[in-house]
Amino acid sequence: MYKIAVIPGDGTGPEVIREGLKVLEAVGTAEGLKFDFVHYDLGGERYLRTGEVLPDSVLEELRTQFDAIYLGAIGHPDVKPGILEKGLLLRLRFELDLYINLRPVKLYPGVDTPLKDKGPEEIDFVVVRENTEGQYAGAGGILRKGTPHEIAIQESVCTRMGVERCLRYAFEYARRRNKKKKVTLCGKTNVLTYVFDLWERVFHEIGEKDYPDITRDYAHVDATVMWMVKNPEWFDVIVTENMFGDIITDLGAMIQGGMGIAAGGNINPEGVSMFEPIGGSAPKYTGKNVVNPLACIGAAAMMLENLGETNAAQRVENAIQKVCSTHLKSMAAGKMGYTTQEVGDLVVRYL
Repeated sequence: MYKIAVIPGDGTGPEVIREGLKVLEAVGTAEGLKFDFVHYDLGGERYLRTGEVLPDSVLEELRTQFDAIYLGAIGHPDVKPGILEKGLLLRLRFELDLYINLRPVKLYPGVDTPLKDKGPEEIDFVVVRENTEGQYAGAGGILRKGTPHEIAIQESVCTRMGVERCLRYAFEYARRRNKKKKVTLCGKTNVLTYVFDLWERVFHEIGEKDYPDITRDYAHVDATVMWMVKNPEWFDVIVTENMFGDIITDLGAMIQGGMGIAAGGNINPEGVSMFEPIGGSAPKYTGKNVVNPLACIGAAAMMLENLGETNAAQRVENAIQKVCSTHLKSMAAGKMGYTTQEVGDLVVRYL
């Protein structure tokens, strides 16, 4: 029995989560797995109603009582930007120490990519993003706010511990993937000479000592985004710090077909982890039954894999590929040729 905290969230989040739960129930029946889903009404509606974003009691329950967290989307048009993002998403990352953001960038057969002459064989890599440090740590401040002499400082905070555990995860993941067995460090050593001196030193130190079977590679972040477009087949596992990871994973989502197919995990390998579609709450599509649930269903597959249920995860992955190659005209909302619910039903059919 797996106990899963479900946070449908805002906008179209509840619609895609509904389909993800449908798929989990179906694959659970096929594989003999049982789930206990516990729903939480965290998000914009709760904040507008009660002023609460993430109560301490709920945070403690998420930390101690669940095997995983399944998130739909967070973001409400009537809530000032930053309140939900900082108070809920970032707080969960920091408080639960979800120090790995894992983003597969995989083009499925039948899905269009904007990259000319590239297909599923060329677009198949993973980004491992450090998820709790860097500029997102919140260090900095403002002096003389509102005056012509205002100063704003945002500092990037990287620790040896945080860098090393992220790099080790990337090396281990490349070893488990067993494809090119290559890890590319994405950085900016020529300008960010303090932070990326640390990243590069630790990268080569532990790579040489503990992962001699893994090829090490380095690319500046500006070169990384160029090569993701021109030669995505060069990559196997990309590892990088928080801000760069945030940026390059959105590019990754586009080259794999769009936000409708992009799934991700916020992972604490020693604790509870959270899985979600990469796209936002898309409020303009709320209630129209037109958003693509495959990213959310893909996040469910990642959750199953993280729980050690590799057969169930592969079943869901195979079903997603079948739906993409056989049925969908587009990954975009309202252009799929099917409703949100019908796409979920198709995945269940192919399980």
